[in-house]
Amino acid sequence: MRSYGGRRSRTQTERKRGRYIQSRPANGNTFDLAFDATLRAAAPFQEERKKTSDKIAFHIRPSDYMRKVRVRRSANLILFVVDASWSMAVAERMSATKGAIMSLLTDAYQRRDRVGLIVFQKDRATLVMPPTNSVQLAQRALSNIPVGGKTPLSSGLKMAADILEKESLLHPEIMPLLIVLTDGAGNVSMGNFAPLEESYKIADRITKKNITSIVINMESAAYDQGLASELANHLDAPCLSISELRAEHLYMAVRQASGSLKRSESGK
Repeated sequence: MRSYGGRRSRTQTERKRGRYIQSRPANGNTFDLAFDATLRAAAPFQEERKKTSDKIAFHIRPSDYMRKVRVRRSANLILFVVDASWSMAVAERMSATKGAIMSLLTDAYQRRDRVGLIVFQKDRATLVMPPTNSVQLAQRALSNIPVGGKTPLSSGLKMAADILEKESLLHPEIMPLLIVLTDGAGNVSMGNFAPLEESYKIADRITKKNITSIVINMESAAYDQGLASELANHLDAPCLSISELRAEHLYMAVRQASGSLKRSESGK
């Protein structure tokens, strides 16, 4: 139960867990029937049905079946994807990111969320911290993050997509939230496409998975080319610009987004 349950986001569940809030026609599905609603649905037809058989005290037919609609709190997976190239103010960005992740992990300890960190720089992406709610593990992982080099944005997004897909199979009830910190200026490809074209294709793939995302534009306004905003468009995500980057700003932005996550387990 603890590996799935959480207390942050409200989600509709098809399992026999969670609070029973309403009923709906079963349409032949007898899983988790709502007996009270089924009895109410059959009640108006009792006089007519008793004409066919007086031996049955209360007549219920499959067309009367009502099933329960339940809701429960589900944990979130917050995955950071951080640009660690020299294209931006690395030290300032990393300091704020570390502070935000540690704040989120403290909150995750109570809410059972999990937080992961991917860093991309030079020619590859690195999973610095696999999804965890261990504060001790996070402190060790955050102590030495590599920086410098070019910007393999597509590599970072690809690794994020793969991790989120794997997590969705292992923990189907956990809701993912992707946080991308970058100026959007990808300049390294994994294949034959141009760097930005490749990045946008992967971003479109993430969007099709109905993954909630946030892009945080870390470029200063004076040099901003609008690339982070374009990436946000492909992710169908808001693009936040934080000119004076502080850990508490990032933390509150993520808390606001993760608190609004609502998704049915069945994908509805």
